[in-house]
Amino acid sequence: MALERKLRSYYCDLHVHIGRTSEGQAVKISGSRDLTFAGIAKEAAERKGIELIGIIDSHSPGVLRDIRGALESGEMTVAEGGGITYRGTTIILGTEIEIREPGRRECHVLAFMPDLQAMEAFSGWMSAHMRNVNLSSQRLYAPSRTLQEEITGRGGLLIPAHIFTPHKGLYGCAAERMAELFDLEGIAAVELGLSADSEMAGYIPELDPYSFLTNSDAHSLGKIGREYNVIELQQPSFAELKLALERSQGRRVSANFGLNPRLGKYHRTYCGCCGSIIDEAYATTGRCPYCGSTKLVKGVLDRILDIAGREQPLIPDHRPPYHYQVPLEFNPGLGKRKLDMLLQAFGTEMNILHKADEASLAAVAGTELAAQIVLARTGQLMLSAGGGGTYGKVVKPQS
Repeated sequence: MALERKLRSYYCDLHVHIGRTSEGQAVKISGSRDLTFAGIAKEAAERKGIELIGIIDSHSPGVLRDIRGALESGEMTVAEGGGITYRGTTIILGTEIEIREPGRRECHVLAFMPDLQAMEAFSGWMSAHMRNVNLSSQRLYAPSRTLQEEITGRGGLLIPAHIFTPHKGLYGCAAERMAELFDLEGIAAVELGLSADSEMAGYIPELDPYSFLTNSDAHSLGKIGREYNVIELQQPSFAELKLALERSQGRRVSANFGLNPRLGKYHRTYCGCCGSIIDEAYATTGRCPYCGSTKLVKGVLDRILDIAGREQPLIPDHRPPYHYQVPLEFNPGLGKRKLDMLLQAFGTEMNILHKADEASLAAVAGTELAAQIVLARTGQLMLSAGGGGTYGKVVKPQS
């Protein structure tokens, strides 16, 4: 009888888009051309140190051909428990889908399938309800609960994406409660998005039972892992991920690493006319204090407070800690040359962010940059708030 594997921690990012197929066919129009299935796998395994990665847009027929080709060539293999393995990193096959119920605005959901055959069959079903199944994040012309039944009926996972963002987030623009769109029993987890954290989500009682995910929604190789999770698994696979989201048999999401919400593009309300970020004292007036326009786009924080189901946020006992992680690219003074030097010294970005001590970092990149990286680990960097589609920034201390 084989010995049962022990649980260990894995770094996980479940929302990475494909820009192009290996044949050059566009998938995510706004995605980098380097975001191919093979390119993402290589970046995750060799540079980022992400051991479980969800590649969205795996439904596209051109991407499915790429996956088949990688398996047939031996470059990749089928993972035990579901998924595709490349050099120690397991790829979970996913897709992002846009839905729109009558009388509501559109929102995005993620669907993950247990294996390639299930994704191929799901792609075939979607092609009958979608105008262009080759592209990313396309509108599905079917009821949301029909979609949910198709996903769960194939053994898949349904996860609402970036739930609070004003552009295509479920709570951000489509509904005040998830139950208005879906059967809550068929939701595997929820993705918070770049402008929210666990405490902010704690205002919504409906979310108390679910595991939270912090993912990158990467549109370029460099953005992979800007938000990520630590998950306790026996091995990286679809089956183990499902158990972790259910918090079953000891598997669980043990930590969320995400941007401080102030760094998110949609954290605060902004004026669609002059582009100003609106101070919270004016956010409820409905008019820009700078230009007088009423074309305000409600930020994540203000939207959450509008639809809150309780006066104070509640963090359930099962909720893991949420760590404010400033991605390396946000650090002033860290250019490509210094990042390459750090990677050469420490191997992967996860090693730089989590394992290298300050003295070792300073020996490679200098004392100032090393201090910034260490301060970022503990959430002590000064930040300016983002809004209006512009990220917040790390404020460099005055010398």
